[in-house]
Amino acid sequence: MSGESRWWWVVFVVVVLWCGVVEGEPQVPCYFIFGDSLVDNGNNNNIASLARANYLPYGIDFPNGPTGRFSNGKTTVDVIAELLGFDDYIPPYSSARGQAILRGVNYASAAAGIRDETGQQLGARISMNGQVNNYKNTVSQVVDLLGDEDQAANYLSKCIYSLGLGSNDYLNNYFMPNVYSTSRQFTPEQYAQVLIQEYSQQIRTLYNFGARKFVLIGVGQIGCSPNALAQNSPDGSSCVEKINSANRLFNDQLISLVDDLNNNAADAKFIYINGYGIFEDLLTKSSSYGLKVTNAGCCGVGRNNGQITCLPLQTPCQNRDEHLFWDAFHPGESANTIIGRRSYSAESATDAYPIDIRRLAQL
Repeated sequence: MSGESRWWWVVFVVVVLWCGVVEGEPQVPCYFIFGDSLVDNGNNNNIASLARANYLPYGIDFPNGPTGRFSNGKTTVDVIAELLGFDDYIPPYSSARGQAILRGVNYASAAAGIRDETGQQLGARISMNGQVNNYKNTVSQVVDLLGDEDQAANYLSKCIYSLGLGSNDYLNNYFMPNVYSTSRQFTPEQYAQVLIQEYSQQIRTLYNFGARKFVLIGVGQIGCSPNALAQNSPDGSSCVEKINSANRLFNDQLISLVDDLNNNAADAKFIYINGYGIFEDLLTKSSSYGLKVTNAGCCGVGRNNGQITCLPLQTPCQNRDEHLFWDAFHPGESANTIIGRRSYSAESATDAYPIDIRRLAQL
């Protein structure tokens, strides 16, 4: 073989190997997602709920336009799915059929909480208990597709399970005393304990139905959302400490739960993603992330664009990439991309505990 021919052969082999890495199998066979509007990608579209986002300007920067995502573009789990190597986004339970469920399913529902009553003032939604029941239905389908329970159990044990609940149990329950009695029944400390106790049972049910790699996402700084600022901040920019303090109590209990589960389920692995801390970085170091507006939604109504979510066909801000928040409650794609990347591969020692999603996928 001549020198030139040998050179072109080396180039060919390198290109083939590189393409194989880029377009290879994902790092895990499937990715199951449980949560609320932060990661809902269409499960609320066809139910009688006020918590829906299947209209413009939602999805204005998403390839297929509005899908039900409460963002101008991608959510955090979309970013994580890309980083895990999936060639498409995880389908919502409402439309996932056949072989597609073997890649995973997104069960998240806007307004959903750990408690069944959470979000009821917004109409229909699929609580965490409902999402767990939907997952059980998926498992029976996986058994049928793979042939028997042992093969299904082996397959599911390699998948990643992402759980991000709790935000609405504060936003659309505890801190809505005119509708819910929980703030009169429980102190913030007691409420965090009650939530974690119920959450732990839901998590154990998922474990009993094959889940082994768990990602438990902490509640973010709800007291810094445009909605909280609009309603309770005297200057429209100072975060509401009463709400954030309650969120921290929940997260502390969630970290303890991660330790407890890791100590008592030797064949499973549980990790905590510090959504609160990552979000705090976005607020305090906003300029380093290219975020110029951190206290108002890109679209919405009223003070801080925080009274309600985006109205149908409302014209959003033009500088979307510079806004931390897309609407009254939800981060935009720019922030979701940063949160998703740091959840997958921790940039700070406090981003994930005890390991990040990238390392969890390797186990």
